[in-house]
Parts: sequence; C-alpha cells; structure tokens
Amino acid sequence: MTKIICDSTCDLSESLLHKYDISILPLHILLDTEEYEDGVNLKPEEIYKWANAHKTTPKTSAPSLAQAIALFEPYVKSKTELVCFPISSEMSASADVMRQAARELDAQEQITVIDSRNLSTGIGLLAVEAAILAAKGADAKNIAEKMEELVPKVRASFVVDTLTYLHRGGRCSGLAAFAGGALKIHPKIEVLDGTMKPGNKYRGNMDRVILHYAKELEAQLLSAKPDRVFITHSGCDAGIVEQVYAYLDGLHYFNEIIETRAGGVISSHCGPGTLGILFIGA
Repeated sequence: MTKIICDSTCDLSESLLHKYDISILPLHILLDTEEYEDGVNLKPEEIYKWANAHKTTPKTSAPSLAQAIALFEPYVKSKTELVCFPISSEMSASADVMRQAARELDAQEQITVIDSRNLSTGIGLLAVEAAILAAKGADAKNIAEKMEELVPKVRASFVVDTLTYLHRGGRCSGLAAFAGGALKIHPKIEVLDGTMKPGNKYRGNMDRVILHYAKELEAQLLSAKPDRVFITHSGCDAGIVEQVYAYLDGLHYFNEIIETRAGGVISSHCGPGTLGILFIGA
C-alpha cells in the first residue's frame, strides 16, 4: 500500500483530498507574533485584511519537523510506503523537512520525497496522478519513476490582479507597483525550473485580461494530457472564473475542469484576484 502526502501549498480542495486519499502537511503563516497553520486555522480573507491593515505581507515558513514526524509515524509503523510532494525546493525548505523527518524515523527506504519543482495545483496535478497510480496498486518506486517523467511537463502560470502583494513581498519595485496600478497592468507569472518567472504583461480590466491569457495558452492546452485542467484562484470575481471555465469547456478537450481556491501561503504572496490555469503538458 502507498500513501500520498502533500504540503499545504498544493491547493487541492477538501473534496479532492478525500477522493484521492491525500493527506496534508501544513506550512506556517506568521501574522505579527501569531503563528498559524496554512489551511487549518487561518483563511485567505483574514490574511488580506491583516496585510492591508499593516501594509505588508505575512511571513511564511516550512512545516515543522515535529509535525512532519507526527504525520509520517503512523504510516511508518504500519509499513505503509509514503510518497510526498512538497512545494519546489527553490521556494521553501518543506522538502528538507520531509527528508529530515524520514531520517529521524529511520524510514528513508519507506518515505520518498519528490521535489515538485512547482507550486499550487502544479503540485496538485502530480499528487492526483500519484494517487491514481497508488489506488491501482503501484508501489513508491514505480510512482517515483512516473513522477520523474511528469514533473518537467507540469505547466503552471497565473495572472496577478494587483502588484501590491508582490511589491510588499519584495518581488517588484514600488515604482512598478504604482505604475501597474495606475495603468491597470497585470503580469503573468510562470513557474519555470522550480522558480517564478515574469512573463507577459497585460493591460486592461481583469475579465478581458484573463480571457486573453487563457486564449494564449490554447495551443498548449490542446496538446496537454487531457485528464484534467485546474483553474486555481485567490478569490476572483465569480464571473471571471465562469468565463474561463466556459472557454476551457468550449475546447471540448479535457475530461475534467476543476476549480480550486488558493490556500493561505499562495494567497499571501500573490494577493486577491489572481487566477491561474494549470495542466500537464505534452
């Protein structure tokens, strides 16, 4: 038997976690001196309220070693193999914590940690594929081999509504943030080689920008793995999400179009109104 575990940045909904029997190891979010667990006792709306009141972004950190050990230990004792998916090692020490927990439990042969080289449902895509293989009886070695093929094929990108949060987090200059707001500039951020890279810059109202972004992906979408595509957002207007869903549905290509809401860690860095389309490419 093989069990799949993700850290909380995978942004999978509770229903998906239940469906695929995936467990979560939460990252931490610090608001002043109060520490919270991502997805456990803090909602993104509370983060936005705090960030706007304090004119800064929260600090985020990897899961604690104690939490990782506590999550892994029952499976280790029951001789269950674990395949774990942390956020890209370029972005967090989450993978290191998982590996350290495996060493502390003397279970390196039983616990496989796969660097997703991604974030949000870019991780979720891999975890779901792994869970499907596990349900079919695949062992950790076979799952890891398949994931080695899929990791570089994950396509994750998103468009940011406001530059304020990226600026507060040190990811763009104050001048760029000011100009972006004044000119309604919305940058595309892509995950490449395990890190976030700036892509196209769109100008205009977010509803038109998002549809333009989606249509630019069409060639990639129509050659993607057709099983599923994610629309993941940090609190977009429902009409914008519906517009993207309708566009993807109109391609008559994907078996599943899944909408998920970004969790606290991802929302802390990108701010409200961000939307991404994530899939496994050819």
